[in-house]
Amino acid sequence: MPPGSSTRGPWPWAGRRLRAAPRGTGWGPAAGRGRRSGGSGSLPLARAQESTEGRAEAPGWAAPRRAGGRGALPGAARPGSCAVRLSVCRRHCRSQPSRRSRGPPGRRGPKNAQMAMSGTPTASTAGPRRLAVPSRPLSADVNECLTIPEACKGEMKCINHYGGYLCLPRSAAVINDLHSEGPPPPVPPVEHPNPCLPGYEPDEQESCVDVDECAQALHDCRPSQDCHNLPGSYQCTCPDGYRKIGPECVDIDECRYRYCQHRCVNLPGSFRCQCEPGFQLGPNNRSCVDVNECDMGAPCEQRCFNSYGTFLCRCHQGYELHRDGFSCSDIDECSYSSYLCQYRCVNEPGRFSCHCPQGYQLLATRLCQDIDECESGVHQCSEAQTCVNFHGGYRCVDTNRCVEPYVQVSDNRCLCPASNPLCREQPSSIVHRYMSITSERSVPADVFQIQATSVYPGAYNAFQIRAGNSQGDFYIRQINNVSAMLVLARPVTGPREYVLDLEMVTMNSLMSYRASSVLRLTVFVGAYTF
Repeated sequence: MPPGSSTRGPWPWAGRRLRAAPRGTGWGPAAGRGRRSGGSGSLPLARAQESTEGRAEAPGWAAPRRAGGRGALPGAARPGSCAVRLSVCRRHCRSQPSRRSRGPPGRRGPKNAQMAMSGTPTASTAGPRRLAVPSRPLSADVNECLTIPEACKGEMKCINHYGGYLCLPRSAAVINDLHSEGPPPPVPPVEHPNPCLPGYEPDEQESCVDVDECAQALHDCRPSQDCHNLPGSYQCTCPDGYRKIGPECVDIDECRYRYCQHRCVNLPGSFRCQCEPGFQLGPNNRSCVDVNECDMGAPCEQRCFNSYGTFLCRCHQGYELHRDGFSCSDIDECSYSSYLCQYRCVNEPGRFSCHCPQGYQLLATRLCQDIDECESGVHQCSEAQTCVNFHGGYRCVDTNRCVEPYVQVSDNRCLCPASNPLCREQPSSIVHRYMSITSERSVPADVFQIQATSVYPGAYNAFQIRAGNSQGDFYIRQINNVSAMLVLARPVTGPREYVLDLEMVTMNSLMSYRASSVLRLTVFVGAYTF
């Protein structure tokens, strides 16, 4: 590999600036043998002819000395040398010879030394001479960032360099390596002096016009910065959402400043606010406002109630919310309790109703009350009959229920005349009465009280059940001399009918008097407990 070449990429000089050769270096005899004055080593430009006696130095250049197998770079910034201020030829002046010309063996000395250079006449050894370096035509660089439409896509930024261009992210930085080795960019051609102020250039009419450093890529803005052209200058600024930290533009994390009410998502150069479920962004794109899901078609089957950030589904009375939280199911109230209705509970969609048996009517919402057909006039009894109401129904009985030898003396009362021989062994009177009791009545229960209507001095009254109590469901409890109580001894189940003859016997031992009267009580037992 020739001295001065580099193993770097295809543009090893891109973005780099080489150092100038150190002062005090030269090519004359004072430079010393094989070394520059004030330098470490020199690159061999030509080889002197050698003889068998040794080597001789040619005037005007230093004989090369290899140290470690490498030649040293030239250090003199003189005309014809390779060193140029702040830049060096890419191949260290390829036009100069890379080897010394060797003469025939056996001849030495400075008189026989001569320089052989490509494209230049051979230098004489009579005295010190300067080396003539021919000029090499240079090619102008093409700014691909301007000539190629959309050279870099997306968020990439185009960076032009000599012989090509780069696509780098906006946050990337191009670091100038001032101390690296490698070929430098070519020396630009000598231009005429600019008569205009810095930042301006003459146009075809010799008028000074502003130079757009941004468009011509003459700025030194970082890839993360934006270039803004100014009259006679330019300005590097950070894009919106970025701030300058040192030489770079760094994204501002707006989420650190709690701009958003709920959630914040940081984006390159910006941010975005998000809301929790049940909210939506307000007009300022930062605050969150409640969403009325009920007005936006919430999936509630029956009723919807909006709340802060959410909504609730509710059901009508008689329904319960399904486990999915949206649909409603009918509640079977009748299955929860057997005491909702006195007789029968009927479940209906969203409600229940109580029904009563025939002969009863609903009292309020759940109780059943007997219908008094006799009082309401809905019975079908004739004028010769008397309507007797009982639990769940009525009975039409004859007005005159007296049987021979009894005769009717008033409503429901029959009298057996004393003049009739058939009446001697019969009760003197029979009074008809009617009553109704419910089934499964708790016992013992007082159901009917007997009261004497006539009281005689010295008489004693005794009460007993004369007929109709063959199974012993009732008994008499005498209260005093003139009254007694009929007691239900066992629970009875209806519908059933009892005809009890309750007899009151009046006795007077002084007068040897004994008489009896009967109260014929008809007991209707209803079919239900109400």
